[in-house]
Amino acid sequence: MTADPKSAVASRTVYVVDDDPAMRHSLAWLIGALGVSVESFGSGEEFLRAVRPDRPGCLVTDVRMPGMSGLELQDTLARAGSLLAVVVITGHGDVPMAARAFRGGAVDFIEKPFNDQLLLDRIHEALEASMRAWTVHARKTEVRSLLARLTPRERQVADLVVAGKLNKVIAAEINLSPKTVELHRHNVMEKLEVGSVADLTRLLIEAE
Repeated sequence: MTADPKSAVASRTVYVVDDDPAMRHSLAWLIGALGVSVESFGSGEEFLRAVRPDRPGCLVTDVRMPGMSGLELQDTLARAGSLLAVVVITGHGDVPMAARAFRGGAVDFIEKPFNDQLLLDRIHEALEASMRAWTVHARKTEVRSLLARLTPRERQVADLVVAGKLNKVIAAEINLSPKTVELHRHNVMEKLEVGSVADLTRLLIEAE
């Protein structure tokens, strides 16, 4: 499966959330050196109104802001199943705050004033991680769509085939004739677009 070109472009977008206009401008200028698109927001609420959480990309967020904090924004995105990789920056960090950010899946927790190259390196890592996550998510969505084509009986036969059972054993187990099992098996392979039991097994594993 190939990634959607539009989402591949989105994966090169960095979203900056900071209530300080000067810091937002400085970060946008610095991050632009990576050759990526940069979008800036003055608050977590503004960001959430404008950006779909299922898009790949990188979020660079300050921690302490009026209203929603950066860590609250990170938690909100996690609950929404966001594919954005997060880099947290702060001028007032402490160990519990850093621990919470990392437990939430942050790529890094960087204290101001920060080393520019360190931040750029972490953003690059975040973009790569987000694109990998999106690729896995897209594949799972595709596989589940394929599996939805199966009837309940076909799915039952598919699971038994993957379990290594022969047609005659499957037939006896679910009260069907071997010929009917063979027909179901043929339909499973055709609907799921696979050519072997090994491919079928791989597909069902991916669905999990």
